[in-house]
Amino acid sequence: MLGLKAGQGNEEKQQERDGVANMKDGLYANIHRKRARIKAGSGEKMRKVGSEGAPTAEAFKESAKTAKKPRRQMIADAMKDM
Repeated sequence: MLGLKAGQGNEEKQQERDGVANMKDGLYANIHRKRARIKAGSGEKMRKVGSEGAPTAEAFKESAKTAKKPRRQMIADAMKDM
């Protein structure tokens, strides 16, 4: 196969597994991935509130604007339109 090593063509998948976030991923996706790495025993720790590099209250407000509605709410809204 053209001299490629096994797994060399899957760089994007490997970067996701290593914790490199895509630009599409938001704050909550990054937090979820980090918690999964911590649970798996990576030795990382979540940053304390207010520390450098930790998400701010403003970041959480911005990410809430793009959050999906709970499934129950989406169904209720769909039923109103019928």
